[in-house]
Amino acid sequence: MRIPALTLLCALALAGSAARAADDTPTADVRGSADHPLISRFPGSLLVGYGQQDWATTELPGAAGMSKADPHKFADPVQAEGKVTRLYYLGPLGKTPLEIFRNQQQALMAAGFKPRFSCELKPCADAYFALETSDRGKTMNWAKGALVGVKGNNFKGARWGLPMALGTDEARILAGTLNRGGTPVQVMVYTAEAENEYTDRAASYIEIVEPKAMPSGQVTVDAKAIGQGLQAEGKIALDGVRFDTGKTELKPESAAQLDQMAAVLKAQPTAKVFIVGHTDNAGSLDANLKLSQGRAQAVVAALTQRGIAANRLQAHGSANYSPVASNASEDGRAKNRRVEMVLQ
Repeated sequence: MRIPALTLLCALALAGSAARAADDTPTADVRGSADHPLISRFPGSLLVGYGQQDWATTELPGAAGMSKADPHKFADPVQAEGKVTRLYYLGPLGKTPLEIFRNQQQALMAAGFKPRFSCELKPCADAYFALETSDRGKTMNWAKGALVGVKGNNFKGARWGLPMALGTDEARILAGTLNRGGTPVQVMVYTAEAENEYTDRAASYIEIVEPKAMPSGQVTVDAKAIGQGLQAEGKIALDGVRFDTGKTELKPESAAQLDQMAAVLKAQPTAKVFIVGHTDNAGSLDANLKLSQGRAQAVVAALTQRGIAANRLQAHGSANYSPVASNASEDGRAKNRRVEMVLQ
């Protein structure tokens, strides 16, 4: 049977277009990515979106669910801070979102996961908008390629953008905490169709927040601010004074802060100050007293080397007697580990 030339050419063009579109489908994980040790991928999935911030803040669903005043907002969102890892997995062709989500759910529950919020199917639509996934996707790196339609007469070979291609169809969300080493780690899993039913794939967006203290000591308090603090409060904490954990030797990056401390004392030649070391509540009281005293003495020694008379300085270790925040969190403990300058 002869096929008209025009028909044949059109068929070949469509076949070539579909082949090119199929070639766009990612075949490997995005460069620089890695599974989080807390939860493994569903077998055969590709990690095509990945982002990690060493210290950041993010908003996760709270226990009260959606706001009655605005259903596209969470009623009591959890503001989580710490190391934020974001992962977007593209499931194997033909595997349903339900199969993948149930496996994720079972693995988390078996590990001691404590759910705080969950939704399935239509109720997840409001949560989808509340999560503002496109904004989260901007913090991630993405593999090259696209999602390709593999079924539906009008959608075979069609292409859709890969970044945060999550819909509300077949959507399921689970959020809560998983205890690791005595610390509750925030985990959220969102699994749904990858863009739409025509891709015949599921996609999973996973967000994990590991609490940790924000890196401190990165800002030096200048002499003017130190003088104002001493005048207003009679004391000031110096975040720029740095020590390694459990050590009394000043780190080299403390030099700029020590210079500013010496400058304010030279500008006020009659002022005498206590240099007070503080710790968190980790370890024994005796050890903390010794550590805080040693650190205070190290600062005094550094200031005398900068021309400040020794009789104007007195070192004092307060261990964990005077916390400025709760020692129940790492962020609070970080605030409690400090050196203060106090007017005598």
